[in-house]
Amino acid sequence: MGTEVTLSWHEAAMASHVGWMRQLSAVKAGKQDCHGYDGEGWSEHIEGACGEMAVAKLLGIFWDGSVNTWKANDLPGLQVRTRSRHDFDLIVRPNDDNDARWVLVTGRCPEYRVQGWIVGSAAKRPEFLKTYGGRPAAYFVPAAELIAMEAIHGR
Repeated sequence: MGTEVTLSWHEAAMASHVGWMRQLSAVKAGKQDCHGYDGEGWSEHIEGACGEMAVAKLLGIFWDGSVNTWKANDLPGLQVRTRSRHDFDLIVRPNDDNDARWVLVTGRCPEYRVQGWIVGSAAKRPEFLKTYGGRPAAYFVPAAELIAMEAIHGR
């Protein structure tokens, strides 16, 4: 499942700059990483922005590359979560919007796979609730449970 998307070097450069700006803004504001995350914020913000760009490219929609919009949609009507490995699940947290459409993107710049999407309330099934590495519980939705991207415009 999933659709492969390769960012051009211009797209990767633009998205990387947005990710860099997001991390710089967070550092400047003294914001701490959320949900017990202790990894590399710089690379995570860059890969996250590139994942958003990949979804926009796949859907043929404009991506504004916004910074400091925190809980606002990443793309019109969509929240995008990017993970480094293709076998990783979509993470939806208990306080995430039940009505939002959550999209899983996997891979590393410039090669991504847009795995699919799910509505927040549908992601919050008891069997998906897990804890890893001493971090707070979250819903880990396998890619096989996601809806194909072709169906996203009809929802």
